[in-house]
Amino acid sequence: MKKQFNFSPAYTLGICAFAVSAALLFVTPGLSVIPLTIFIIICLLAPFFPRTGFFLPVISRGIAGRQAIAITFDDGPDPLTTPLLLQLLAKYNVKATFFVIGAKAKKYPHLIKEILAAGHLIGNHTFTHDVMIMLKSKKKLAQEIVSTQKLLRQFGIIPLAFRSPVGIVNPGLGPILKKYKMFCVNYSCRGLDAGNRRIKKISGKILKKIRKDDILLLHDVRPRHDAQIPEWLKEIERILIGLQKKKLCVLPLAEIIGRPVMRTVPRASLKNIR
Repeated sequence: MKKQFNFSPAYTLGICAFAVSAALLFVTPGLSVIPLTIFIIICLLAPFFPRTGFFLPVISRGIAGRQAIAITFDDGPDPLTTPLLLQLLAKYNVKATFFVIGAKAKKYPHLIKEILAAGHLIGNHTFTHDVMIMLKSKKKLAQEIVSTQKLLRQFGIIPLAFRSPVGIVNPGLGPILKKYKMFCVNYSCRGLDAGNRRIKKISGKILKKIRKDDILLLHDVRPRHDAQIPEWLKEIERILIGLQKKKLCVLPLAEIIGRPVMRTVPRASLKNIR
């Protein structure tokens, strides 16, 4: 069987840049540095535009082709907001995906149990949510991902979907995800809520631009002040009501992207989780 090689756009562009530079070196030496300079600039900017898939494949939209979207929540679980959110989602019979932080899952194991018991999906969002993690070593990045995988396995699940903090990626992420049979999921629609620090009118912003097959990014962490939690919850409810009016149903992320987001571990026991 012939072995297939799947090169990333970064790899292909890098080879082309070096080839063009080498050719120019013999023709116009002064211009030979330009292709390499352009390549370096693109590499520096690419981590902030993960949807381009420059360094690795990134899923940012669904492929279901139906009048449907998926809702994802990042940065939880949180003991004040997550339970209220679960009640609201149950009221509207909505199944979401929670990209959880490992350290919080360890601190609030009962919330992970509640999320799973309600039929929602869980993804890996690193262990500490270090926003600078993509600028650190590959070893440190792997530790953040693997530590969260090991912790969540205790709940009887193995996440397959990974979302990086603030959506930034780097060249080292792809090999790590491949090693652990995971994939990267981003988003195509968000309300720019800054992790629930700006919740005013996020429902209006989202409903104005959301389209079918979108992956919606929201957060289930508490707002800047606890007194804002009812306002935040109302904004989420407005989104759910607005989606119904736009005749956009909410499907589990796995259905929207056409692949499992997590898998269960049948023999895992939850008795030792405290």
